[in-house]
Formats: sequence, structure tokens, C-alpha cells
Amino acid sequence: MSAASRTPHTQNPASAPTAAELLDFARSVAADAARVAALPLDAEGRTWQRLEGPGGAEAWLIGWPPGAETGWHDHGGSYGVFVTAAGELTEDSLAVPLPSEGWRSLELAEDLDRRRVLPEGKGRAFGRNHLHQVVNASPATHAVSVHAYYPPLPLIRRYSRKGSTLRLEYVERPEEW
Repeated sequence: MSAASRTPHTQNPASAPTAAELLDFARSVAADAARVAALPLDAEGRTWQRLEGPGGAEAWLIGWPPGAETGWHDHGGSYGVFVTAAGELTEDSLAVPLPSEGWRSLELAEDLDRRRVLPEGKGRAFGRNHLHQVVNASPATHAVSVHAYYPPLPLIRRYSRKGSTLRLEYVERPEEW
């Protein structure tokens, strides 16, 4: 994603789309078979197309080749949703929101890991302090998903995970996408 494809949004919080509205939007796009089929897919890497999200939300249609994954990340304080439009995606997340600032490494308690398998047509919403990774675990089938975030992503924090230790590795800014 280039910096030129991003536009700043200064929305009145009273007009911000709700998580339910974002989820309705993502489900609607995911159900549009022609739109989903028109996304170019690549055998080596993820592909994406920017969408007009509701109420100034940032939205994307994303193609996932077999084995593609995001790695552990958060959404810089934005809340969001994603819906699988084709194929199947797996989301690994933590059952507790983590602080977004003021730490470099955390030792996680036991039993915080959650796994959701999201087949075609299924999706979920998540809050501002959500940390997860998304994977297309299929060895042979592409997946396609619809994502929406509000406010538009100010940054993405990337993490590494080794056992119960989670470490902040770097912060990506929109101009780097």
C-alpha cells in the first residue's frame, strides 16, 4: 500500500461507524461473488484492494495464498472486523486485551491463547487493544477476506512470540505500507 493511497480522516466520533456496522459492511462485500472473484491473486504473496469503508473507515479486500500469514500484530488502537469471503482463515489471538504502550516484552499467563477457524461467510469484530495473527493454513487453496478498521490505521505494531514470551519488534507507519 502506498502513502498516496491513504487519505487522512478527521471524523467526528459521534459519526464513527460501530463495530456492528463495520461487520455488516464486510459481510456485504464478502457476499459479492463477482467483486471477490475480481481480486487478482498471487501464488507468492498477499494481494489487496482498497475499499471505501462506511463512515470514513479504512477497508481492504485481501487475497491470501496457501500458507500466508500476518504474524502477530495489533492495529494501533483502531477497532475492526474481518470476514472470510472465500476459503478459510485461522485467527490466533489472546483472550485478554494487552496494553498498547509502555512495554517491550511480556510473559503471558497460561490459557490466554484462542484459536478461531473462520470458513467462508464467517467473521468477527475486535476491540482497540486486540492482538492476533491470521493464517491461511490451507496447503493448496487461496483465501480472500474483507477487513475494516476505525479509525483508519494510525500504525501497526509487529510482535514476535516464543512460547509464553511476547516481544514488540517494530512499529509500521502508514507511509511504509
